[in-house]
Amino acid sequence: MKNTILILGIFVFSCIGRALGQARTGRDINVNEFTASPAPEWSELFLRKSGWLGGDGIFAIPFSGRDGEKQDSVLFLFSDTVLGEIDGDTLKSGFTMVNNSVALLKGKIPDANKAAFRIAGTREAQRSVFIPNADKPDKDIYFWLGDGFVNPDAGKDLFIFAYKITNTHDNSAFPFKESGNSVIRIPAGSQFPYAKQRQFELPFSDYNAGGETISFGAGVYNNSKAAGEVSPDGFVYIYGTKGPTKKLVAARVKPAKLTVFDQWEFWGGNGWSKNVATVAALSDSVSNELSVSMLAPGKYALVYQLSSIFPEICMQVGPTPYGPFGPRIVLYKTSTDIKDPDLFTYNAKAHPALSAPGELLISYNVNTFKFLEVLPRQPNLYRPRFVRVRFSQSSKSK
Repeated sequence: MKNTILILGIFVFSCIGRALGQARTGRDINVNEFTASPAPEWSELFLRKSGWLGGDGIFAIPFSGRDGEKQDSVLFLFSDTVLGEIDGDTLKSGFTMVNNSVALLKGKIPDANKAAFRIAGTREAQRSVFIPNADKPDKDIYFWLGDGFVNPDAGKDLFIFAYKITNTHDNSAFPFKESGNSVIRIPAGSQFPYAKQRQFELPFSDYNAGGETISFGAGVYNNSKAAGEVSPDGFVYIYGTKGPTKKLVAARVKPAKLTVFDQWEFWGGNGWSKNVATVAALSDSVSNELSVSMLAPGKYALVYQLSSIFPEICMQVGPTPYGPFGPRIVLYKTSTDIKDPDLFTYNAKAHPALSAPGELLISYNVNTFKFLEVLPRQPNLYRPRFVRVRFSQSSKSK
């Protein structure tokens, strides 16, 4: 179960339509004045009785490659996924799990009639959509999914970051370890289950050295003109978490060169370097999934859940996509909604492609350490919940 290990999730909140709209009206977002409340219409989109019953690691990728595109569809990515049937309020015996799945939403409205949840394989032998390339398949080695984006500068191909996970069978609370970090490239127009995908192994961590490794792909922010950004610098930013204290780090590369790894640069605190060893922390105690996006010109919001599993959904704001990020602002506490002591929440992030002007739509995951005991009697627990944060706006002085 992916409980808390991976991801940051880049949240690109204000793309061109939103930011231009604010600029034209002369209004600015006040990051210290906001209201937050549940967004039940989005939470209920994932409330299902048959087939796909839940998953964690949700990321939302617009097919246009532009978060502000209104006439668009969205691909959702999930990691560990529960499949089965619910009778009344009880999970029927025989449920199964796969390590990742996807869903397609036609449009950007949370309409269950326009959402299709997809699992690879056959009805009798369902499997994960994305499986690590190997000479010999191994059920103990699999992918959990990070963030991704449609890349207009690379033929509108879809790029998805992934983490190779290996089961350790050590009877610990988290009996698995990350053993690789990849990016998956799917040609534009590919049909499910994406048979023409290509996998590229990131060379930036030595998983056998015993030191701190970096999980790149916790979030992605494409700050390019082709992506519709209002202040583009021409780079795609890839965020990662480093070490047990969950330090946030950043890399950047031109979007067309995403898989040319010797073109990657890493933020070292005072500048960019092609040496990953110089990478510096932008923040700490972030979640394995998070987001970074532009709220307004000169205001980039980092959104995450404190240390992955504490109830505080936090935001830090900086003048660039790589900071420096200011003090933590607590946007919401998941304990407001989840009061069962058997459950915990984790990996909050914002979804800019689904957010209206002046707001952030934020998801968080729900799980339990007593999974096999609790799931049968709470079969819908393992699904994302959503919160809507609205910021006040004030007129700019002339």
